[in-house]
Amino acid sequence: MTFTPVLLPSPFLGSAVWQPVAAALRAGFGVSAVLVDPPVPASADPAVVLARLAEQLPQSGDVVLVPHSNAGLYVPALAGGRPVRGAVFVDAVLPPAEGELPVAPEGLRDLLREQTDDEGLLPEWTRWWPEPDVAALFPDAATRAAVEAQQQRVPFDYLTARVKVSAGWDHNPAAYVGFGSTYAEEQADARARGWAVETLTGEHLHMLVEPGAVASTIVRLAQGL
Repeated sequence: MTFTPVLLPSPFLGSAVWQPVAAALRAGFGVSAVLVDPPVPASADPAVVLARLAEQLPQSGDVVLVPHSNAGLYVPALAGGRPVRGAVFVDAVLPPAEGELPVAPEGLRDLLREQTDDEGLLPEWTRWWPEPDVAALFPDAATRAAVEAQQQRVPFDYLTARVKVSAGWDHNPAAYVGFGSTYAEEQADARARGWAVETLTGEHLHMLVEPGAVASTIVRLAQGL
């Protein structure tokens, strides 16, 4: 099956988190992925994020959306904006079948409110967490530098926004890849929807550590959609 994976990064990071997987897809499977980036400068409005992601989608081809982390929020609207083959969520937020959901859970908002500066901006994503935890996410210093070079200081108000979800989006075929247990609830939700779910042992940026294994899993699940 020929398909075009569209690798969607969290708005807090950038396409560098997906670069190694894109290379592995090309080298190992002959699959050309589309890398997209969030808006620059960062916006507090999810509608601006959505518009930026949507304008980078290919206009033709058998598209499979592959969101990571917070980018999962935007799959319903992206899938509603053009025909897609389906989606493979990768350690990502999993929207409900319909309704709305917050960009960030209350606990995360409370944690980060104290880190917001006088201009209402969050620190870069890799500064949210203790340094030993962050260092463990990256395979080497060069990879970390590439990812951090694309980080932006996102307005705190982005975390307080809500995203509406139109009914019917999850009639599209989908699957879920989890890295460890951080998104265990989302993995359970995906199973309850009847989706294929695979779990790889790793941290939240595991696609940087084992891009070949992640690429292989994406291909396998996408072929099953």
